[in-house]
Amino acid sequence: MRTLLILPFLALLQCSSDETIAAYGAAGLTWELQSIDAGRFSVPITLTFPETGRIAGQAPCNAYRATLDAPYPWFELKAFGADTSECPHLVEEGTYFAALLLMTQSEVSGNTLILRSDAGNEMVFTASE
Repeated sequence: MRTLLILPFLALLQCSSDETIAAYGAAGLTWELQSIDAGRFSVPITLTFPETGRIAGQAPCNAYRATLDAPYPWFELKAFGADTSECPHLVEEGTYFAALLLMTQSEVSGNTLILRSDAGNEMVFTASE
């Protein structure tokens, strides 16, 4: 009888665990964008996983954030938001944001993070030192 009472509680604890890419090697690191669709990016852009179900980062002009609740290896951002400062790199920032919102799959391998879209687009990040 005790076991029957404990099982629902254990199931509830399991539901609250992080199943996003953060739990599979992406958390606790700052990821620097290297390329979008094999094209090198010359402006610094970062991506972090600061807490369960969240991403954040710094684009060339603005900080950004979003929620992430898709289980690994899937990647889906919701409630995306960014600051609204202007700078000379707004075009690059817009390109990055547009690409990031298209991504649907993720992969972490050592110090490399790859995001991919269903259409075959790819973003490559490396962990900063």
